[in-house]
Amino acid sequence: MATDLQPIGLWSSQGASAPAYSASDIEAACHRVREPVHVVRDAKSGKLGVAFAGEPRAGKTVNGAPSELWMATLPALYPEWLGDRSFQEAHGVRFPYCTGAMANGIATTRLVIAMARARMLGFFGAAGLAKPRVEAAVDELVRELGGSPELAWGVNLIHSPQEPELEAAVADLLIQRGVRRVEASAFMALTPAIVRYAVVGLRERPDGTIERRHHVFAKISRPEVARPFLMPAPQAMLDALLSKGLITADEARLARRVPIAEDITVESDSGGHTDNRPLGAVFPIIMALRDEIAREQGYTRPIRVGAAGGLGTPSSVASAFALGASYVLTGSVNQAAIESGLSEAGRVMLAQAGLADVIMAPAADMFEMGVKVQVLRRGTMFGTRGLRLYEVYHSHDSLESLSPAARAKLEKEVLGTSVDEVWAATQSFWRERDPRELEKATANPKHKMALCFRWYLGLSSRWAITGEPSRRLDYQIWCGPAMGAFNDWVKGSFLEKPEARTAVQIARNLLEGAAVVTRAQQLRTYGVPVPAASFRFAPRPLE
Repeated sequence: MATDLQPIGLWSSQGASAPAYSASDIEAACHRVREPVHVVRDAKSGKLGVAFAGEPRAGKTVNGAPSELWMATLPALYPEWLGDRSFQEAHGVRFPYCTGAMANGIATTRLVIAMARARMLGFFGAAGLAKPRVEAAVDELVRELGGSPELAWGVNLIHSPQEPELEAAVADLLIQRGVRRVEASAFMALTPAIVRYAVVGLRERPDGTIERRHHVFAKISRPEVARPFLMPAPQAMLDALLSKGLITADEARLARRVPIAEDITVESDSGGHTDNRPLGAVFPIIMALRDEIAREQGYTRPIRVGAAGGLGTPSSVASAFALGASYVLTGSVNQAAIESGLSEAGRVMLAQAGLADVIMAPAADMFEMGVKVQVLRRGTMFGTRGLRLYEVYHSHDSLESLSPAARAKLEKEVLGTSVDEVWAATQSFWRERDPRELEKATANPKHKMALCFRWYLGLSSRWAITGEPSRRLDYQIWCGPAMGAFNDWVKGSFLEKPEARTAVQIARNLLEGAAVVTRAQQLRTYGVPVPAASFRFAPRPLE
């Protein structure tokens, strides 16, 4: 009960505005996050309220009359302060907020540049792109953002089990171009490419501490995947890199004292590659694992744990910070932003998505392994068509083993063209990309079938990017439930229209709203009767 709370003094308004006790005034107070707020109690009624003007006083009365009782003071709360301050210090940003690296260049250089200039951190979506395209994007980012420590940015380095040479080549490019941050995604285990990137540039300062040139943001969703990134590089891998001259002896020595990654992003129910785990279940486990390994290894530098997946509203962002997230990383909601590489038609489809309008479908890059990605279901047939392809692949040894009727049905209902035309296009692609894949296909008919089906899975995302009108029902648009939650939140606001959605406005509103929700919860924990409306923040243009 409020009357059981013990005051810490008296409160005097001193002629300023009186304390507020009404629901509407308390709701308004929750939005004034940049000012200290005082929790007071009316001495006569026992009601709890808030005050912004006045001061605490000694004694039992003020001017002979009972005064409000001073119960607590909450300091100013800025969106910048919601995470771990070491995140801003390590990366030179203002806000604990990142935009994820949506593949095939959907996280464009334009998006990354906008985030960097707003003093946030964005990652370019290099996954799925050929090396020349990645090189051009990196050159543009270096040219536009330069080496300023106040303009932070990064590039995706995705694990490519089918193309390890491409993974190594992209890592080499990022090292050579001086890219300071990578978002490492889809790694089931460490590879020489990611270890080399993490280790190159390690330097010991005169005081014995270690300086990192490169920062790895490891995107993970399981403890067994997080553990290798939290540990120092494996000795055998360091020895192999050293023997090839890819790292120096000093770098190999210092690598034994630091983890591969000092920023671990816990990915929950997100678009694209995901294990569909809820953040509230997986995040505390990864935090505990981080603490355990840090103690065992004797690390003296902080390892930050961020949150991603399902973050489409201020309340979800606030809940991530409440779990202990050092930073948040958003994905699906940025795909609907105007800076996204997705076509206008694709962005409109995303703006119409509801909470349940998602489906799991085969991933193009790991098709044979049965790995799936979460995609948009509403307005597209890609999800069901992709699942049909995997069923055929799983139950047949080759395309030639399909009956004429089954083959014709596959061509008409899924591929949209003949198998022969698909194979011709597939040959042309791999002849330029990696001819060894064609050699494997000649020796193994099932691999030929996989390459043909990956033709559809790969092009479906590109059709969504280019806005190919004849293939609208085949658009592959990575999307998690956060998109539906976001659309529900912005309904009736300026962010409802797809053309008004900028990545920076989305970020600022999510953070501002998270601060308001956090302040409402703080006041509620002190007994203030915070109305339910205080936990709803309406989007507005923010500077």
